[in-house]
Amino acid sequence: QVQLVESGGGLAHPGGSLNLSCTGSGTIFTIYVMGWYRQVPGKQRELVAHITSGSSTTIYAESVKGRFTISRDNARNTVHLHMNGLKPEDTAVYYCNRVFSSPWPWGQGTQVTVSS
Repeated sequence: QVQLVESGGGLAHPGGSLNLSCTGSGTIFTIYVMGWYRQVPGKQRELVAHITSGSSTTIYAESVKGRFTISRDNARNTVHLHMNGLKPEDTAVYYCNRVFSSPWPWGQGTQVTVSS
């Protein structure tokens, strides 16, 4: 069974940075487009960034473009999200999963809180 484990969240001040990581087991990320999603209580889960299998293309939601960078390490079955210039509206639980395919079981996510 596929298991996704996200880490790296925490409390950051506005303008600060955080680095998120997601590691998968029970599958191989290599052939999939992988993405980072976020969810705020009471709202739908939102795809904020995704990256093609060979890392040749990265796509970002307008709300994070220029501030977030997604990357992946296929050898380690890991996807990263480097977040700069954090804003209070980035506060959410962040998850990784594949994109354009039925999602694997969701991990527990990692909480990101941006507050002064």
